[in-house]
Amino acid sequence: MSAPTALSAALARLLARHSDRAFGLMGNGNAFLIDALAEAGVAYTAVRHEAGTVAAADAYTRVSGRLGLATTTYGAGFTNALTALAEAAQARTPMLVVVGDAPTGGPRPWDVDQEMLAAALGIRSYTLSVADPERTVDRAVAYALRVRRPVVLGIPYDIVNAETRPATVAPTAASIDLSDPATLAALTASVSGAPVPSAPGSRVGAGPDIPAVAPARHQLEAAARMLQEAERPLVLAGRGAHLAAATAELGAIADRLGALTSTTALARGVFPRAEYDLGVTGGFGQSAAMATVATADVVLVVGASLNQFTMRFGELFGAGTRVIRIDAEQVAPPRTAGPVAHALLQGDAREVLAALLDALGAPGPETPGGSAWRDRVAGLEPGGALRVRDDGGAEHPDGVCADGRLDPRAVAARIGALLPSDRHVTSDGGHFIGWANMYWPVASPERMVMVGTAYQTIGLGFPTVAGVAAAAPGSTVVLSTGDGGGLMALADLETAIRTAPSAVIVVWNDGAYGAEVHLYGAMGLDEGPMLIPDADFAGLAGALGATGVRVERLADLDALAAWTQAGARGTILLDCRVSRSVVADYQREIQRVNGLDAPAA
Repeated sequence: MSAPTALSAALARLLARHSDRAFGLMGNGNAFLIDALAEAGVAYTAVRHEAGTVAAADAYTRVSGRLGLATTTYGAGFTNALTALAEAAQARTPMLVVVGDAPTGGPRPWDVDQEMLAAALGIRSYTLSVADPERTVDRAVAYALRVRRPVVLGIPYDIVNAETRPATVAPTAASIDLSDPATLAALTASVSGAPVPSAPGSRVGAGPDIPAVAPARHQLEAAARMLQEAERPLVLAGRGAHLAAATAELGAIADRLGALTSTTALARGVFPRAEYDLGVTGGFGQSAAMATVATADVVLVVGASLNQFTMRFGELFGAGTRVIRIDAEQVAPPRTAGPVAHALLQGDAREVLAALLDALGAPGPETPGGSAWRDRVAGLEPGGALRVRDDGGAEHPDGVCADGRLDPRAVAARIGALLPSDRHVTSDGGHFIGWANMYWPVASPERMVMVGTAYQTIGLGFPTVAGVAAAAPGSTVVLSTGDGGGLMALADLETAIRTAPSAVIVVWNDGAYGAEVHLYGAMGLDEGPMLIPDADFAGLAGALGATGVRVERLADLDALAAWTQAGARGTILLDCRVSRSVVADYQREIQRVNGLDAPAA
């Protein structure tokens, strides 16, 4: 920047190079920045709680693939955002969080050490100054994209409107950031003679922009032989495969192997041929499909962390399964109930898949009638044994349980049949998280957002509607939340209603913190602290300008059908009074590993 400019105005223009959307709550520390964002070309969405600024920006980044921006004031504004910031860090969401900070002269009674607080969450902070803020912003953006984490940018309160000035001296060795992966990569390259990687743009990519790691040829050949020898091959893809834009390569290798496919919850829809896909893997999986997964003899896992929930607490793969892992990082073998073989091909998912296809060689002649495993497995047809979900109809024909409240499976299945086809689903955390993943299909991975599961939080659902709506304004946003999380985030129910052109909010209102009831209540603890008096979410939604529907019988969902048929405009909130007597399958797995041998519903 050649001419002096007030820091807030200069910062807004610099941020506009990297982000086109900000979510914020104004306070003393960021008021001038927010005022300058519009002139700089950054659209601004106001939310009602600081945690919502980060949750909305997190959802925006996940759906759009562009860098989201959140902004709060200093002190209490920053600390209010910490839980959502921890979730974004655990979920590996690159984004910028621009906050007010203590004056350069020292902290005031209401200031806290924000850099240390962020560091405790594994998040790096950069403090702006009037000297060359351009370099600070560029470094922060590059770091966020390389390590796939949020980054905090602090604006000291006493210089928010001070005039900026360009750097007067070139950076020296003293300013080298040895904790930055790109710096280390550049130093390594300078010693080895390898090319130094170029700086990334602000599009959220597949991972760190560092010198490529690739498996050795002998590793690829060994993996290829293993796959060629497989009788029952399976390809399992996670969110990392989606971020690497590896859909075509996934489809090609599945076709080459004649393999069945499956995904994690955040990669649903990543495979191009749904007819051979067993659906979501783990606790949300269809039971017969998961039994089929367990019979695979070789599993190619692409970009999936294989956490305890995906692994069904170690029981996903059968004993003796050979697991080939493609991942950008040096991942450890998954925890399994029985022995499995594990081989890692480290590198970019798309590039390693392409190299593995090359190692497999040209496809051989097809056997008449088809001999591939996926052609021999029965039940893949629509409505087949590997597709059908239990909607509770056999047990509760009218959808009503013995306690007079609805079976959530019946509600989820009915809602899934009535939702607009062009939709993005976002889910809060809680016992109900399985229903959306089990009963509501999505067309592609970015159309399913789960803000809360990485850090095991609740109460971030409502503000994510604003982020998804900004990223996909022509699509219907469908939020799945509970009564506990909904009450925690109630301030941003107004945000959701105000910002979404088309939204369906489903509140699973069971009058309790369901996950606690189904674990600690089942252990015999007093359920009193776990219960919530029935809240009238339909009434609250109506008071804020939405259409609120109290759903006590399946016929009450006709209101959703009418709303969809009328054009699906505005917000409809479905206050679903569901029974605590129905326990989700994934929750039963949690009960089992905690020593509770609960029978299936």
